[in-house]
Amino acid sequence: MSHEITLEWPGDREETFTAEPGETVLEAAARAGIRLPYDCRTGTCAECVGRVLEGRTEHRRMPRALEPGDQEENYALLCIATASEDCRIRVGSRVKTGLGGSPWG
Repeated sequence: MSHEITLEWPGDREETFTAEPGETVLEAAARAGIRLPYDCRTGTCAECVGRVLEGRTEHRRMPRALEPGDQEENYALLCIATASEDCRIRVGSRVKTGLGGSPWG
């Protein structure tokens, strides 16, 4: 089943698109023509981090760039995160600054 994803950007900008089953948030956004920052696409750099405000995501593999406390605070690496239900996700540079110290730099 597909899920609706709404991205919240700084300045009250929002964009909504559909993620297909098994598709990462990053892949679905790209398919919809929405550009999100990313680098490694493997969950090791945190460049694509977002904060899930509503709904739930699951990571395809262990998100090595997130500390356990980051995950408890609903941070997700959008390059490896798939939607388990409709989601609202905050994105942008301010989200990344809220992370704890990543061991990967």
